[in-house]
Amino acid sequence: MNKNILISVLSLLTTFLNAQNKIGGQLKMEYIPFSNYIRPIDSLKTDSKSDFKKAEVSLKIPLYTKELKNGKYSNWSLLFSTVYARMNNKNYEEQLFPSEMLNTQIGFQYFSPISSSWSILTMASVGIYTDMENISADDILGQGGVLFIKHFNPKLALGIGPVLSNNFGVPMVMPGIYFDWKTGGDKFNVKINFPEGVEAGYQMTTNFALKGVVNLSGMVAERSKEGKSLLVGYQQVVAGLRPEIKLSNSMKIQLTGGTTLVRSFSENERSLKSLFRKKEIADPRFSTTFYSALSLRWNLP
Repeated sequence: MNKNILISVLSLLTTFLNAQNKIGGQLKMEYIPFSNYIRPIDSLKTDSKSDFKKAEVSLKIPLYTKELKNGKYSNWSLLFSTVYARMNNKNYEEQLFPSEMLNTQIGFQYFSPISSSWSILTMASVGIYTDMENISADDILGQGGVLFIKHFNPKLALGIGPVLSNNFGVPMVMPGIYFDWKTGGDKFNVKINFPEGVEAGYQMTTNFALKGVVNLSGMVAERSKEGKSLLVGYQQVVAGLRPEIKLSNSMKIQLTGGTTLVRSFSENERSLKSLFRKKEIADPRFSTTFYSALSLRWNLP
């Protein structure tokens, strides 16, 4: 099964789930220098190289909030996200990977408690997922889902529900999973969130924290090849240190430096058969290299 595509669907589904009922957003830049292409047929590290540069902006705008009898709130929100990535590919005998990818999407999210310990999250979105070579109707993908979230306590939540997507050419229901756990220490905190990753941090001063992180992210792009509509999936797992500086009560900046643990591509036909087909060889991947990122996050009153 194409895990890259499932991750992309879940990432928007859980965007800003833990944010307060404020206008929230993020501006993020990532850079991965050139690393060697590892040929999947024999795991040989070749002289072919690719880098990766990504810019991302995401925004949540609350549209309607209703106070419930139990003192909790239900709300409707507008979600917007745009991710643009560019790759420079050197010393390849043929074009294996796209030089550009764009994922831009808009959607609506509804979140509401349904009991003292259960909540429901509903989301629907539509977007353009393209390699920028020939933007057409095939690049338009829709997705939506419903998650039923159990809040075991203020620090632990688990959600599960159906996610609907037309990524494979026909509407298909896939399982969606959300998991969030965090400690509540004054100085040292650990947080595990799926599909985002893991972080452990120490609050050194009121305005400065140092965190160790492992993050998972991905992109999807429709690509025409030999007259067929294909989906290209990009996946990366990175680990590093993240200093976090609090600029104000509503804004903070994060700097991340570390290494890529996984950086790979997959390519599949847009059909149900390709989704469940067992691959004979591994997906193309790249050697480990340095990773850096700069992120600005805000939650406006």
